[in-house]
Amino acid sequence: MQSFWSKSIRGNKPAVIILLLIIFILAAYLRVDFLRSVQHSVSTDSKQYDIMVKQILEKGVYGYRSTESNAQVSPGLPMFMAAVYKLVDYKTHDPAPYIRYIQVVLSLITLFLIYRLARRMGGTAAGLLAAFIGAIYPPFIWSNGAVLTEVMCTFFLVSYLYLQIIAFEKKTWKWALASGTLIGLTVLTRPEFLPLIFVCHAIYFLWTRKWKDTLKLLVITAIGAGIILSPWMIRNIITMKQVIIVATQVNPFAAGTYPYNNYLDGMVDRHGKTQIEVAKERLKIGFTEKPGLFLKWYTIGKLEYIYGKMYFGAGHKPYYSVFPYAIRNLFHQCLVLFFLIALIGTARRFRRPEFLLASSVVVMSLIRLVFVPEFRYNYTAMPVIIILDCVIGVAMIRWVYSRYKGRKNPAPALSE
Repeated sequence: MQSFWSKSIRGNKPAVIILLLIIFILAAYLRVDFLRSVQHSVSTDSKQYDIMVKQILEKGVYGYRSTESNAQVSPGLPMFMAAVYKLVDYKTHDPAPYIRYIQVVLSLITLFLIYRLARRMGGTAAGLLAAFIGAIYPPFIWSNGAVLTEVMCTFFLVSYLYLQIIAFEKKTWKWALASGTLIGLTVLTRPEFLPLIFVCHAIYFLWTRKWKDTLKLLVITAIGAGIILSPWMIRNIITMKQVIIVATQVNPFAAGTYPYNNYLDGMVDRHGKTQIEVAKERLKIGFTEKPGLFLKWYTIGKLEYIYGKMYFGAGHKPYYSVFPYAIRNLFHQCLVLFFLIALIGTARRFRRPEFLLASSVVVMSLIRLVFVPEFRYNYTAMPVIIILDCVIGVAMIRWVYSRYKGRKNPAPALSE
């Protein structure tokens, strides 16, 4: 009898299709039922985006928290919102429900990519397990109620990682260009992911040791990203009179210099200084006069803030319990803690795509240490964490099963 955990389940297509359909029906039901059955809160950021988008449509001014043009935020979400506002006639219809249902579609496509990536690396069992976890993981449901960057950015990010792996396998300009356009869209939505293009190609060079092939793929990928980013950059040159690749907002960086979010520590006199000046002065004083506190804050402290709790979306009433309250955050913490084991497992698979995905999470986490920590920031990393947890977890189960089967059915002794 074949074990469910063996890769041979790939051949059992009807069973796989049925299981996958059940998982996606469950995922769609939870997301739509959530949107229909609760009253959604609107976060401060969402309100500011709403004001900004209406200003774009009515006055032609792209300015975040300002009536004048600026480049405080990248245009991915604002332009998406503006398109929806225009299509539904926002003056007579509330555009928020339309945006939320579009986010459900993006969430389900992301779930399918999670399945494909996990299956590609760990077999069908890993793919189905990852899809099931992604279907019921509460933040992937709650986030659809928030008009923020999380759902869209995660869709672009997972799509990019999927196509980047294919581009490295195919080594063709078409796949490299496609991956470039997706990292460009990801960066237009959340700027901090720009370094991933260099990290992924550095890993590809470690795999192949062929710098010419690596450089060729990197250039083509960069061209794809440049095509997407160029309209925004040209706008900034014309309007802002300076080269701005992504955004100019410094508040997250400045706020990240306050250990454990103690904004009243009085370490630096802020009067008459810009945010960046205050931030630089705080870092200088902090690491010289309070090195222990700042070192802990910029390592363990921020990681605890980022990964300690799951993302709850923008808030809603009544509380939508995907599964019992007592285990919801425990479920999240188990995924994060098992990822530490998965990291060890991926290190043993250095030349496999798992290592690239693990490196992406590590780099994303290191980048997040620079900014103010929020558990909202773990959201985009969780699809990759779930994928790697399932791939390594299923591999461990297969290893244990094979050892058990070997002991139960030892090889017959050779006759003399």
